[in-house]
Amino acid sequence: MGVISGAVWKTSLPVGLRTVLRTSSLGCTRPYCDQSSQDEGEVRVRFAPSPTGFMHLGGLRTALYNYLFAKQHGGKFVLRIEDTDRERFVEGAAEKLYTDLKWAGVEPDEDPFKGGPYGPYTQSQRYDIYKQEVKKLMEDGRAYYCFCTERRLELLRKEALRLRQVPKYDNKCRHLTPGQIAERLAKNDKFCIRFRLASKGDEFNDLIYGKIVYFIAQQEGDPVIIKSDGYPTYHFANVVDDHYMRITHVLRGVEWQISTPKHIQLFHAFGWRPPQYAHLPLIMNPNGSKLSKRQGDVQLEHYRNNGTFPQALLNYITQSGGGFDRELLEIEAPQLTDLIKQFDLKKINANSSRLNPELLKHFNRAEIRYRLENDPEAAERIVKAVTEMVRKEFAKDTKQLQLDAGHVRDVLSWSLPRIDSLNDLVKGKLSFLWVLPQPSKEKLIDSDILALLAKNLATDADVPEFSKSELSRFMKAFAERNHLAFEKLMKALRSGLSGLQEGPSVPEMMEILGREKTVQRIELAAGRQK
Repeated sequence: MGVISGAVWKTSLPVGLRTVLRTSSLGCTRPYCDQSSQDEGEVRVRFAPSPTGFMHLGGLRTALYNYLFAKQHGGKFVLRIEDTDRERFVEGAAEKLYTDLKWAGVEPDEDPFKGGPYGPYTQSQRYDIYKQEVKKLMEDGRAYYCFCTERRLELLRKEALRLRQVPKYDNKCRHLTPGQIAERLAKNDKFCIRFRLASKGDEFNDLIYGKIVYFIAQQEGDPVIIKSDGYPTYHFANVVDDHYMRITHVLRGVEWQISTPKHIQLFHAFGWRPPQYAHLPLIMNPNGSKLSKRQGDVQLEHYRNNGTFPQALLNYITQSGGGFDRELLEIEAPQLTDLIKQFDLKKINANSSRLNPELLKHFNRAEIRYRLENDPEAAERIVKAVTEMVRKEFAKDTKQLQLDAGHVRDVLSWSLPRIDSLNDLVKGKLSFLWVLPQPSKEKLIDSDILALLAKNLATDADVPEFSKSELSRFMKAFAERNHLAFEKLMKALRSGLSGLQEGPSVPEMMEILGREKTVQRIELAAGRQK
């Protein structure tokens, strides 16, 4: 029912809905980008999801663009929970949506949890407002009782399909007399309330798609605005709330574009000025298919659990659909302030665009590096997070773990080009970074040779620089001096340093472990350490 919806329209405009031109009003310098529809004043936008499940990337992109637009113009970003579809309501979903927004750094100025001047911000708590407003439409003749049964509506639909026509309500109850209505109400017949659509063509300026013309009455019957259970439909509550919450701009998914003429008619029926509308193009999967709530890899929880940084995720979705100056591409790890500064509604593409998972990996690595190098508090939190992650993953090896802060920082610096998220640091091939390997029962090289190697590596004289290239040179020379096959030496050292059959090269492992820990592990493999 709300902005987050599993159902989406095709990317081409539906029958009767067309773009006349991309109007030049987008180039104006006023904050509202449309001289005809709004007075000067505070920009107010809203993100209005239904609490029917988890936040996914499409919803996050909508929330982010609303947030950026508001902050760029010194306005307010409102979170409204549209929960009037009680059949799809999920307990706790609203709280989870709010938590996800805060985690992503897209925090509302007004919402159901902190409140604000135009609350309540949950639709199920605004029932009296809807009741009051629908009464006005009834009195003005713009709304009416409809007593049509579900069976009759289904028969209408089947007949339209048989005749290859667009299924729509035939507006039968528009023509009931006051006496007929009173009789049906006296019998307590079940009813809903419908809005009387005007038959004229509707047009509006979409701030992304340009001028849109739609003959809604030719494509639809009069829409239900109050359901038989007494709750308002999305369309009615949406309009009433946008008015009373002083919403100036609506940035939402393009799947709602077909409903906008209906919403504008409702605004006009009340005598209210509608907000300006900008419909965001679809985000598609890498293969061109539509995002679905059923996909585990589009939910924020998936990224949160997989070690993705919130800012990296925001940067990732900004790469799908445009909306930013090219200067943003020159920033390796854009921050929220950069996104606010560079956001440009005029630069949003009208066509749908695909996600590129490789970009997420890039942005996550860049964000880790940025935090480590530019934010001491964040760097400390990262070190602590990695430490706890390692303790949890290798709980059975607690006594063997190497987790001093210096080592963790060294590992982070070394690993940045090699990992996609912090979670990668505790995966199989990199476990040697933290856990002392158990001495191998298979003695590939004499213990005295290993002890000699450890002694040589311990001093600056033989290996002045403990780097991969210098270590590689020294190891070849050591093998040659001691009449050892180089491959056999490497195999023995890999076992002694990591206990693994594969992973980074031996000199690379030695470099990241550092001189002290490398010597310690070789002595352990030689049986010379207590």
